[in-house]
Amino acid sequence: MTMVNLPGLKELIDSISRERNLPRHAVQAALREALLKGYERYRRTQNINKHFDEDYFENLEVELNVEEEGFRVLATKTIVEEVNSSDHEIALSDVQPVVEEAQLGDTVVLDVTPDQGEFGRMAAIQTKQVLSQKLRDQQRKMIQEEFQDLEGNVMQARVLRFERQSAILAVSSGFNQPEVEAELPKREQLPNDNYRANATFKVYLKKVREGPQRGPQLLVSRAAAGLVVELFSTEVPEIEDEVVRIVAVAREANPPSRSLGPRTKIAVDTLERDVDPVGACIGARGSRIQVVVNELRGEKIDVIRWSPDPATYIANALSPARVEEVRLVNPEARQAHVLVTEDQLSLAIGKEGQNVRLAARLTGWKIDIKDAAKYDAAAEDRKIAEAIAQAEELEREREEDDTIEKYNLDEVEEDVDLDE
Repeated sequence: MTMVNLPGLKELIDSISRERNLPRHAVQAALREALLKGYERYRRTQNINKHFDEDYFENLEVELNVEEEGFRVLATKTIVEEVNSSDHEIALSDVQPVVEEAQLGDTVVLDVTPDQGEFGRMAAIQTKQVLSQKLRDQQRKMIQEEFQDLEGNVMQARVLRFERQSAILAVSSGFNQPEVEAELPKREQLPNDNYRANATFKVYLKKVREGPQRGPQLLVSRAAAGLVVELFSTEVPEIEDEVVRIVAVAREANPPSRSLGPRTKIAVDTLERDVDPVGACIGARGSRIQVVVNELRGEKIDVIRWSPDPATYIANALSPARVEEVRLVNPEARQAHVLVTEDQLSLAIGKEGQNVRLAARLTGWKIDIKDAAKYDAAAEDRKIAEAIAQAEELEREREEDDTIEKYNLDEVEEDVDLDE
């Protein structure tokens, strides 16, 4: 059988395997596909004026011989009485001298490898281009398989370089696994981080991208709330053992103002009477929470106790402010008034409203902070009642408008039916 020699084939496969962190079988598969495309290019240049359908070459395959350093092209052809396409068919009279039991409709595999010198420069260039693309495809496939189940996990990362405003990091899926590149976009970075070359961080694997897009497939984050959850899960054994559970997290990693620092509120709970969930997360002398704070470069973290009672939960969420009373003025709209003393007003609201903003996101309630000394409960109740009444009136008007519109549409349809 004819074979096109590829001197240094074995060494080439080994070197590509090392450089691209791909198994040898994946490199060989990419090379076979590339050589097949090269052969297609060779055939097209032989028949420039001939039209080749998209599936014309589907009956071809490349047999790679690593030990002998070469390859063959094989074609599967159907045995017919009269040949219409020599690339896909072979005459029964040509097969029977070799295989007596051959019958019409059977298939045979034939060697269609071109001579060494016929493969051509253009076919070689096509092979090289396709090989590069197929190797990238293999790398993307390997990364997807390796990291797909790790979405939502935290991993160690090392800064490689900057591209535009994104930091390109090296991450690994596990022990002794090769590093792959991940993108940390500007919006997912922390303002207190220093992304110098070779600096190490813990990052949250947000997404494994699919498809042929350029650049790293892994999208990681330092700003995701999930990073805080995973860091606490690592540092607090009670969370890992499900004795303590994290109920909700509200994080402002990139505040709207430069004068504000990143801040997180985390609500925890437990079903064990003898366990203090807040104390478990903070640790003796703050040892556990300090590890998380250090990893997040000094980010302020409030750990509060979750409660099934909305008023208690809201009061806890506004920590460190002391709350006098929480009035659930409109439970259906989840609206609450929080009464505090004058000296606690600024603390409850927080700098530029950050504390109350995070508390509202954590609890899911609209929170209005009020001075307890100046609060007129009756007047506020009247305002809320009027607002509810106005909202209900608007809703009724919308429903009436919808009914009228539907009625008019029904009349139009009746008119159309009558015309028909």
